[in-house]
Order: sequence, then C-alpha cells, then structure tokens
Amino acid sequence: MNILVWHVHGSWLTSFVQGPHTYLVPVTPDRGPDGLGRARTWDWPASVREVSPDELRTADIDLVVLQRPREVELVRAWTGRRPGIDLPAVYVEHNTPAATPATQRHPLADRDDITLVHVTHFNHLMWDNGRAPTTVVEHGVIDPGPLWTGEERRAAVVVNDPLLRGRVTGTDLLPSFAASAPLSVFGMRTQGLADRLGLPADRCRTQDLPQHRLHPAMARCRLYLHPVRWTSLGLSLLEAMFLGMPVVALDTTETREAVPEGAGVVSNRLDILRDACRDYLGDHGHARRTGEGARAAAVARYGVRRFLDDWEQLTKEVTR
Repeated sequence: MNILVWHVHGSWLTSFVQGPHTYLVPVTPDRGPDGLGRARTWDWPASVREVSPDELRTADIDLVVLQRPREVELVRAWTGRRPGIDLPAVYVEHNTPAATPATQRHPLADRDDITLVHVTHFNHLMWDNGRAPTTVVEHGVIDPGPLWTGEERRAAVVVNDPLLRGRVTGTDLLPSFAASAPLSVFGMRTQGLADRLGLPADRCRTQDLPQHRLHPAMARCRLYLHPVRWTSLGLSLLEAMFLGMPVVALDTTETREAVPEGAGVVSNRLDILRDACRDYLGDHGHARRTGEGARAAAVARYGVRRFLDDWEQLTKEVTR
C-alpha cells in the first residue's frame, strides 16, 4: 500500500513509517513546511520515498494521511484528486484545541468522508468533532532502551520554543522548580532562556541536541520534569518513561493517564511537585525504582508494535 503523508511531526512520523507500507513524503526544492522530505535527524527506513508535487500527479496512492487543514487543498492541487472522495483519507489531529477548550469546532467537523484520528482520548473529548467519524490511536514510541543512570542531580525538561510558547508549556514555572532542582532544558530554540527567566546558568542549562544525542543526555539526569499546562501528550514525556526516568508532572490533559501510580508524581500543587523533585534528587534508589515503574508502564501501553497494529486495522477499515 502507498500512503501519502507529510513530514509535519517528526517524532510521531518516525513511529508511523515503521509499518509495512510505502510512505510517500512530499519534497519541494526549498524543503519548506509543505515539502520537508525525509527526516535528517531521525532514522527512517528505505520504504519512505520522497516525491515531488509533479510526481504526485501520476502517483499510485492508496491512502492519504492528513495532519493540517491546508493539506486537503494540497492533495487536490498536487494529485488532482479529492481526499475523502477520490482517495481514502484520514486526518490525524495531534493537538488540543487551542482557541476555546471544549467548544472549539474541528476544521473537519462538517465532513463525514474523512476519519478524524485523535492521538489521546483527552483530545477526542475536548474537540467538537461535529459529524466527522472519529477514533483514537494512542502514541507509539520506538523503545530507546533503559538508558537512565541518574548520575546528574538535575531535572530534565524537554520543550521546543520555551520563550515563544510561555505559559502553554509552563516556562513561567521553571524558576520555581529551579529553586528545588537544577534544570537541564533540552529542545529547539532554548538559547537565552536562563537570562530571560533571571536564573543563574548552573540552575538552568540549555542544550539543543540532535535526536541521537538527546536520549543519553536526558537519561543522565535524575528525573524528568513535565511542567506543561495545555498541549497534547508530549512524546518527550513518554520517551523519558521508556528511558526509565521518574516523572514529576502537572496533572493536565492526558498526563494522568500516561503516568500511573508508581511511575512518578502527578499533581497541580506546585509544593508537592517541588518536594518530589527534592526527594528524587536526594535518593538515587527511590528515583531508580520509580523510573523502573515508569518504564514498565510505558512499554505496556505505548509500544510501537501496538501503535502499528492499531494503524493497520484502521487502514484496512478506511480503504476497504
């Protein structure tokens, strides 16, 4: 089966393309947002093929996986076919509703010919899906292995654009947490974060690392801190659990589902979360045991095999 899918969310797509199909990924000369082509920082199989807009006009396509509203028009313009009408299509919604939680209408809410796929049950609940057929396929993560050592008495935080996203990702909470645990903040465009937050460099280190270096660097930290207020379930949180890291997280969106008892501390009380950071920093054995619980929970629920099996079943349903 040939599946057309844009390179939008690299971490999610890395798991998706491990399936048994051929994946057609659009590429444009500028490798802009509509034509990034193959990933350069993730390891993708040879079954992922770059295709130009011109090549898509005559390409054999069995299924379109949409991820942004404008891709509906891109499919029509580049292939000459209409998703949901001339081509079987699904739409993966990666995000929580940003404008008005609980009442925001999804862009595909008025269509009944494209299945709307949410990545968490929380997102499915909060979006107004209208008459679109819906389902949930939870995340699947390629297991990086139990790399945690916890040798550095620091809390790892992973966030892209922390200064731009601000309160959404809990950037404003970092000074409070830094008083309890020195932070190592990983992600894209994190430079200047410590200065903007008024934190000494030793209390808030930032590193923008390629994917193959990120996991070992995270795993050297004693714990994983997830201060996110309002985004979908972050893959970095699940990756930290796979690494064997104890989790300290805000009790928002899907976090409680992902981090069960024994895998970490989940609360909306900052004093409880700060105490948890201090507890893990002060007791390596406690951190190790909790991290083992986190890894077991992640492997049981968010393995890539289950993810691919769910997608295989959905693919058969929408293309039959």
